[in-house]
Amino acid sequence: MHRPRKEMIAETRAKLIAAARHAFGTVGYAEASMDDFTASAGLTRGALYHHFGDKKGLLQAVIAEIDGEMAERVNEVASKAPTRWQHFVDECTSYIEMALEPEIQRIMFRDGPAVLGDPAQWPNASACIASMTDHLTKLQDEGVVVPELDPETTSRLINGASSQAAQRIANSKDPEATSKKAIAAFKQLLEGLRKRVDGTLG
Repeated sequence: MHRPRKEMIAETRAKLIAAARHAFGTVGYAEASMDDFTASAGLTRGALYHHFGDKKGLLQAVIAEIDGEMAERVNEVASKAPTRWQHFVDECTSYIEMALEPEIQRIMFRDGPAVLGDPAQWPNASACIASMTDHLTKLQDEGVVVPELDPETTSRLINGASSQAAQRIANSKDPEATSKKAIAAFKQLLEGLRKRVDGTLG
């Protein structure tokens, strides 16, 4: 029996994304050959152009897949936090810490920004900011975060800071040392949002 067209399309896309992800993660975007990864997937350039438009479109698809996996991991870590505030901190910092992983480091934080531009403008950024805004709004309602801050604006600033921290780690000659410094500085920034017992910042 013939397989459903939808199933065949999904399989073709999955094969191309898997082959490209391996190539981008090992040799990098610039050095990855479309002929090599289409051949390794048992497909043609025509299939790549049909499904993704070009190599850049395929990179966007790979990034979307990795980003989804990162979001799941971040949520898993943060879900174990004892308080909403700690959940928020863990969510932000665990994302930055992933910049130490070779595949994520190269694709998400080096080649991605170089090829696709500012991560704050990527499609996935909107969902991230919306989630962060929701967390901050609830933290304000609970009296944990100072009420004077606008949640969405603050979320955009935090998102930008976490992205810059991750890129700094990814491009560092000593990622481990840079990660420790970046996480420490980032946590200190977040602490500045908290409301003291006397009602002041920090």
